[in-house]
Amino acid sequence: MSRGRSDDAVFDRPTEKCGVVGVSLADRDAALPTYYALYALQHRGQESAGIVTHDGFQQHQHVGMGLVGDAFDEDDVEALRGNAGIGHVRYPTAGSVDKSCAQPFSVSFKGGALGLSHNGNLVNADEVRARLADQGHAFTSDGDTEVIAHDLARNLLEADLVPAVERTMNRIHGSYSLTITHDDTVLGVRDPLGNRPLVLGELEDGYVLASESAAIDTFGGDLVRDVRPGELVVLHEDGAGYDSHQLVEEPNTAHCFFEYVYFARPDSVVDEELVYEVRRELGRHLWREAGVDSDVVMPVPDSGRAFASGYAEQAQDAGSGVEFAEGLMKNRYVGRTFIMPTQSARERAVRLKLNPIRSTVEGRSVTLVDDSIVRGTTSSQLVDLLREAGANEVHVRIGAPPITAPCYMGIDMATRDELIAADRSTEEIADEIGADSLSYLPLDAVTAAIGKSEADLCAGCVTGEYPFDVAGEESDRDAERPDVDAPADD
Repeated sequence: MSRGRSDDAVFDRPTEKCGVVGVSLADRDAALPTYYALYALQHRGQESAGIVTHDGFQQHQHVGMGLVGDAFDEDDVEALRGNAGIGHVRYPTAGSVDKSCAQPFSVSFKGGALGLSHNGNLVNADEVRARLADQGHAFTSDGDTEVIAHDLARNLLEADLVPAVERTMNRIHGSYSLTITHDDTVLGVRDPLGNRPLVLGELEDGYVLASESAAIDTFGGDLVRDVRPGELVVLHEDGAGYDSHQLVEEPNTAHCFFEYVYFARPDSVVDEELVYEVRRELGRHLWREAGVDSDVVMPVPDSGRAFASGYAEQAQDAGSGVEFAEGLMKNRYVGRTFIMPTQSARERAVRLKLNPIRSTVEGRSVTLVDDSIVRGTTSSQLVDLLREAGANEVHVRIGAPPITAPCYMGIDMATRDELIAADRSTEEIADEIGADSLSYLPLDAVTAAIGKSEADLCAGCVTGEYPFDVAGEESDRDAERPDVDAPADD
């Protein structure tokens, strides 16, 4: 797993995972709609982008490094023929940062052609890889997506499509949402605990699968529903419908609570909840739990905006005179990477991205609302910025619990040594970032705002207990898991 990348450390954020899409249409090429959908999912990964299509006779592929607009030109899209297609935007949490790990991953074998896009992270990839290597499989990358592709290809030589997918699901453990092409058939698969999101949408001439409903909106399509945990959805080749197969069932889910807090677009619906409204409700809970009667409440853009809006609304309902205002201006032309040759430049890099609006903060007490604190570097610099702009007091409020443990489910969130909350109290963190006060939102308030029980959410990064068995870590469930070496039933 790749953790603690230096460019992300500058802005002290958990890093987006990946985004997947799958499209099956009646009588037009899938490449251009898939390309547009990837733009809607760009926030989920900026390292690489790719599309695989199938025209009924052969598979076509294009992958490239960088943003969607950098990875494709018009000719690249036009060359991808066929009514069936899948796409991927990637940020690596397992595997190298090079074109060999860009997705979709494609493989041709005796049973046809496979393309596979993966959002998530397997916790037993090395084990399954070793088993497949012993059986003669040769790997071209160190990513876990290739492990899934090889296992599925092997199973397709021995079984029909649905039992082959079921075998693979019983062998791989961890988080995954997959879009797959098997020749010109498009599939969607979600892990049995539903850790990673996946939705199904209907178009006038076909169906689409995507990590978030915002991608369906780009087509002018209608959200049908979330793909259920442990479900395989098979889109019809003519775009006229889909088949559903519930292959694995678990008593509880483990939806990633950080999708609601930070990762998903606010206009997306994730597991039947509109993310924007969840974030506003988190902000309301934040006032109830730890409101401070300051002059102004402001968000850290962009993800803190809905939190701060809900916080201010609840404060005003409670009779507080706190005002909601934008106090930080974001430079949208600073990407995730830029030249930072010295340590002092890296420490001041946040000033290139965020600048205070002096009239909002000067001579006033300020409450700064954000979604999370990872390493503490950005929070410290933002508090300094606001004080330099004339703020009398700076209170920091966070719409999630303290992050005390790493994520093994597909978020690049840093190691325990880098996490500021791993070994410090809230008071010590407040002192370290220079805030007059600091409060986090407790987990029970988060679950209440999301409308799900703690048993149905993955909160390993704040509890240290994970929904899957991870070497050296505790699990919050005792479900027995099949041995990967045991043969699966057809």
